[in-house]
Amino acid sequence: MEFAHISGHRTVSRTRTGATVTSQSTESEGSKDSSPDRDPRPVTFRIARFTPRPQSERSARTNPFSKSNPFATTGNRRARGRRWTQEYTIRIAPQCTVLDALLQIKRRVDPTLNFRYSCGHGMCGSDAVLINGRPDLLCTATIADYLSASKSIPNAFASPGVAAGNPQVQQPPAFRRTGAAATATTVPQPTPHSDSVSDSTATDLAGTPVPADPTEARRLTADTPHPPETSGHAESFIIEIRPLPGFIPLRDLIVDTNAMFEQIRRFKPYLLHDDSSADSGQANRTKAASTEPVSEYKQTPEELARYELLSTCIACGLCQGACPIYAGGEAFAGPAAMIAAARFINDSRDGHRQERLETIDQVDGIQACQSIRACTRPCPRGIDVGEEMWKLVEAVKE
Repeated sequence: MEFAHISGHRTVSRTRTGATVTSQSTESEGSKDSSPDRDPRPVTFRIARFTPRPQSERSARTNPFSKSNPFATTGNRRARGRRWTQEYTIRIAPQCTVLDALLQIKRRVDPTLNFRYSCGHGMCGSDAVLINGRPDLLCTATIADYLSASKSIPNAFASPGVAAGNPQVQQPPAFRRTGAAATATTVPQPTPHSDSVSDSTATDLAGTPVPADPTEARRLTADTPHPPETSGHAESFIIEIRPLPGFIPLRDLIVDTNAMFEQIRRFKPYLLHDDSSADSGQANRTKAASTEPVSEYKQTPEELARYELLSTCIACGLCQGACPIYAGGEAFAGPAAMIAAARFINDSRDGHRQERLETIDQVDGIQACQSIRACTRPCPRGIDVGEEMWKLVEAVKE
């Protein structure tokens, strides 16, 4: 016969002989851990919506006087339809991903919301979007990442103040003062008591009060009350989601990626050997039969390291969305296509290195790259896309 002895929050079960069988701690409902990362809070998602116009049976008329891209082959690539912005406010924990939030909105609030995802674990790259002006994957971006401005990039795609989670707060300028007053530029977030600053303080470019004395600046940093992280969560944070720029939108957050994959296929993303480019004639078959077939292609660790990281590219298109030159592959093939070409250019098993370099050395190829290196930051696989592009430029010039 067994009995349970309850003492506080500890439950111990004993047998008749007094030996302890199990010992496990239990928690009451009121003593559960309510950490800030697990406490749901209201978050407003400002999502760009798009509904395409129904296709007309009548053929579209062309205007010979309209301006067009000189590299474009498909005419006007701007999708026509109804565009608007819709807001959804839900309660969600900060450790959840943005994909979890969109799934909650689609299942419980608005089933007409459209977005694309496949694996949900950052391996397929099909859910690339623009979150607070930053290209990112829905399944890897968490709510906590965008509750602050640390992971948001102020640019033309984000609304003012959205990156900071408050639509009333304007974003700081791109350039700030340096020197002794630089330590006070990160002092206070806007608080209700911001008007009680003494008259001995100056104002920097961002409008933040900067004391003339560095000692006073340090005292202000320590004494300024910061809003608590879990103060009831009365205010609602804003996360803005838009389709990935540079791609034609199909519906809501879904874009057309066919142009990107066409540019990748253009540079033959597969190994080419000397015998693969030969004609399939009788003489070539006889020559191939007379020679001993190669069973393996050996590589040193150094040769493998030249392209191993490039082979992990998932073709998500984040680098394309961050590139200010890429526009559907018309004026520039795009960083994703260049990375696919560089993967086989650096492979020692490929026998057509020079031909590949000549293929990418085109006006819309590597020549269109301006070395801005905006394509490096959003890569989910850690590929330094900008550095690889620069290596291609050097290889072409050799």
